[in-house]
Amino acid sequence: MAKCWLFKTEPSDYSYDDLERDKKTIWEGVHNNLALKNLREVRLGDEILIYHSGNDKAIIGLAEAVSEPFPDPKEKDDKLTVISLKPKRRYPRPITLAEIKLRPELTDFDLVRLPRLSIMPVSREHWQVLEDMLK
Repeated sequence: MAKCWLFKTEPSDYSYDDLERDKKTIWEGVHNNLALKNLREVRLGDEILIYHSGNDKAIIGLAEAVSEPFPDPKEKDDKLTVISLKPKRRYPRPITLAEIKLRPELTDFDLVRLPRLSIMPVSREHWQVLEDMLK
C-alpha cells in the first residue's frame, strides 16, 4: 500500500503552479537530517501533499512519487537525496494551517508538532481528516 507524505515548499522558489507547468520535477534541496531520512523512505507511487510555506501556509494539492529516491546528481555528498514527482491534482481550495490547527484530531500531526520539518509522513488517519476537510 502506498504511503502518504507532505512536502513543504516556498512558493516563490517552487510552487504547485510550477509543478503543474513542468509536469514532473526532481525534488531537491533537502538538507535537514530528519527530512532526508523521511525522503529516503518515499517509494514509487506514494502520494505527496504539497504544502506552500511562507505567507500561504496551506496544502495546495497532491503529487505522486514517480521514482525511488536517488543521490542528488548536483551534489558530491551521496547522503543528499532527491526524488522525482509529478502533480496529481490541485485541491479545489487550499487547506490552511490555521484550519488544520483547529482540528483536535490533527494536534499530533507533524505539520503542527514539527513546524520546521520540510518532509514528513502523514498517517492514513490524518490523510482522511484532510480529505474530509475538502468536502
